[in-house]
Amino acid sequence: MATSLDLQEQEQLDALKAFWKQYGNLITWVLILALGGFAAWNGWNWWQRDQAAKASAMFDELDRAAGTGDSAKTARIFADLKERYAGTVFAQQGALVTARLQLEKGDTDGARASLAWAAANAADEEYRTLARLRLAAVLLQAAKYDEALAELAQAKAPSFEALVADRRGDILLAQGKRDEARSAYEAAWAAMDVKLDYRRLVEAKLVSLGGNPTAAEAGR
Repeated sequence: MATSLDLQEQEQLDALKAFWKQYGNLITWVLILALGGFAAWNGWNWWQRDQAAKASAMFDELDRAAGTGDSAKTARIFADLKERYAGTVFAQQGALVTARLQLEKGDTDGARASLAWAAANAADEEYRTLARLRLAAVLLQAAKYDEALAELAQAKAPSFEALVADRRGDILLAQGKRDEARSAYEAAWAAMDVKLDYRRLVEAKLVSLGGNPTAAEAGR
């Protein structure tokens, strides 16, 4: 004879069976999707770490080549680095190192190409701005003033505001636009950290154009 406990257990079992019949497939799919998502997330993290490790090793090779002054080898490694690991910080750094060496070796076109790649492809805003600053300097030397100003117009990182203004002043001065150059130097001087020695150079540029650093700071 069944006891009340046996009946309760049977009722619970029947209720569980009914619940599973109604929702079992849904629960199974939810679990599959959750576990699949977790596995994918782990796989993505592993892939990211693997990419970073390989890119780091390649950047070290590039840096060693640059240290020896081998511009051709440095450029080859950089080409490989940006092709395989364009999304890593090491590709961004590689572009700047490669461009610096190319400039030292007189390869202006190569440097422009390396910096233009970083300016367009770097994931980090600071790297893009730094690349544009250096590219603007190269364009200034080539008397390509409008192109240089266009690069600076896209240099948006707040931490580089003073340097961007200073470079803009250099370009405007080269164009003979003294008043506009003075305004740019005033903005650079006012925005620059007072502890930086470079601020004295900006001040000298400003004074040479008849500017007043004290007034520039007061108007900031």
